[in-house]
Amino acid sequence: MIADKKRFSIGFIMMILFAIVLIVFFMPVFHGKNGLAYLDNLYNSISKGSAYYIPKVQEEAKAFSGHTIGVMIGMKDEKQTRQTAILLKAAFAETSNTGAQLRIKGDLGLIIANCLDDSDIMYHNQGNRITEKYGYDEKQVLFNWWTALKEMDKDLKKQKLFKEADFILHVNKKAVEMAYNYYQIEAQKISDRMEVVTFSLIFYVIYTVWYGFAFLFMFEGWGMRLEH
Repeated sequence: MIADKKRFSIGFIMMILFAIVLIVFFMPVFHGKNGLAYLDNLYNSISKGSAYYIPKVQEEAKAFSGHTIGVMIGMKDEKQTRQTAILLKAAFAETSNTGAQLRIKGDLGLIIANCLDDSDIMYHNQGNRITEKYGYDEKQVLFNWWTALKEMDKDLKKQKLFKEADFILHVNKKAVEMAYNYYQIEAQKISDRMEVVTFSLIFYVIYTVWYGFAFLFMFEGWGMRLEH
């Protein structure tokens, strides 16, 4: 039995309105996308606009110009080894491979500079330039850079070249990973979308509270109350 029909009715109507908004939210009415996809794309675009570290890393990389290194890295298979060798040769490094093992000797500054150039191109969503440069898929190029740098870090640490190894990891995190993860997302400044961002945050708070009160009124209408 319902103890308080008025209170229960208010909660029930609130729950129906909550469900209607939820259904609309998951319909493709936001520029052809549902609300979740639209907001996800919006916040990814805003975060990309504040995650452009490549120019700073390029300046830092100049300190390694003329610094010759020699490393042996292991890739997944022979195909990836050959693909990665193409990237390094573009940076004037000497390479030789045996199966999935790739030996590299070259100027660390030039290797990093080429990697950063590719990352910058991909960050600006110009993947066709990377495909034309190397002759294979642009995302695979970045993945090969990421793998190669990760393996170079291991070998450099074995050689106790910790400064070089740390900087290579820095390049991976601040350039390669950012370019890969944000590829084909258009960067936006939060100041340009402040109205939408503010509305979405306010809507989220109100919508969550609305759901809570709908349950509260329905349970109280049933006669269920918390006692102290």
